[in-house]
Amino acid sequence: MPSLAVKLYSIFFKFQQRYTLHNLTQIPVHAVDPFGITSRREESTAASNPSFYEGVATKDIHIDPFSSLCIRIFLPATVVNFDPTTIIEDKSKDGAFIYSGYSPQARTKHKRLPVVLQFHGGAFVGGSNDSVRNDTFCRRIANLCDVIVVAVGYRLAPESRYPAAFDDGLKVLNWLAKEANLAECGKWMGNGNRNGRRRADAHVFDGFGASMAEPWLAAHGDPSRCVLLGVSSGANIADYVARKAVEAGKLLDPVKVVAQVLMYPFFIGSSPTASEIKLANSYFYDKSMCMQTWKLFLPEEKFDLDHPAANPLIPGREPPLKFMPPTLTVVAEQDWMRDRAIAYSEELRRANIDAPLLEYKDAVHEFATLDVLLQTPQAQACVEDIAIWVKKYISLRGHEFSY
Repeated sequence: MPSLAVKLYSIFFKFQQRYTLHNLTQIPVHAVDPFGITSRREESTAASNPSFYEGVATKDIHIDPFSSLCIRIFLPATVVNFDPTTIIEDKSKDGAFIYSGYSPQARTKHKRLPVVLQFHGGAFVGGSNDSVRNDTFCRRIANLCDVIVVAVGYRLAPESRYPAAFDDGLKVLNWLAKEANLAECGKWMGNGNRNGRRRADAHVFDGFGASMAEPWLAAHGDPSRCVLLGVSSGANIADYVARKAVEAGKLLDPVKVVAQVLMYPFFIGSSPTASEIKLANSYFYDKSMCMQTWKLFLPEEKFDLDHPAANPLIPGREPPLKFMPPTLTVVAEQDWMRDRAIAYSEELRRANIDAPLLEYKDAVHEFATLDVLLQTPQAQACVEDIAIWVKKYISLRGHEFSY
């Protein structure tokens, strides 16, 4: 069973969440803003830092002018080997310090890393990509997996109901493909070179003279090794994006989704499973609370627990499971949503997909990503287990890592 401290904090957490949900239900439907929001005031956030702090540099980018969709990039220090010449410092005329951060050097061969698209949890109505807990978790993933993490700040409900969050996830995947193609165009803009060779420092510029290719991803990202990682409700988004990537096929080139990780998915259905009955009043996120969030997320006229966003096991979903990428599923013993996640993992294995299941004893929903549980041995072991499996699909040396 979970510790006494976890049980006590769960009571406080539920009280706080119910208060938040009550306030959200008071938002009038006509007040919905299509621009949306990606975080709430009560969420404590971590500022981005383009210099390497705790082995990772971060930056925030607003990628869609028509919505609040944004990303935070986590770049591990392994790309520079702690070379001080890669840190750029800008100073004003009077010598006052303004900015220092990492900038890839021109005419240099850069180390390229796989890209992990991460979707945070929060039951579609809370959480953010720049929250303290998500920042800590993504730093841990970037360091242990040696990858670039792109944490997606998707629009929250009820200000932006379904399909806003799912559309945002797919939009970021397409943005990643666009950035990769812009970076490749920049490499071939060698008209100024008499020998016709590629220029390592070339970029595609917009009308204001700003580089259109994101420099960190252009220099260090390898989109052909892309992994989707979803936490709780973010796992539902990750699974949707994986399906759309399968349908798109070569249209996403050079992006290739090689695997996905679903951490305690936020799955539900109209027919309750054994765990949904037995653990309905479980720790942190109980079933009644989650039902409220689904009502806030799904359009009122289309509310159905067997909606494709909620239930991955409904018949007729496309594409067929045999085309899905390898999928690692993480479940917690004390999570009422566990049985449906296990069933989905079993269906993937029946379709001959590499879909291992990691179940953690006495664990609760979001045991590896909640702020109060982030530093527990179980949370750290979970990320280490994920790193072992992910390296099986992102390693350039073959599948030397395996369970």
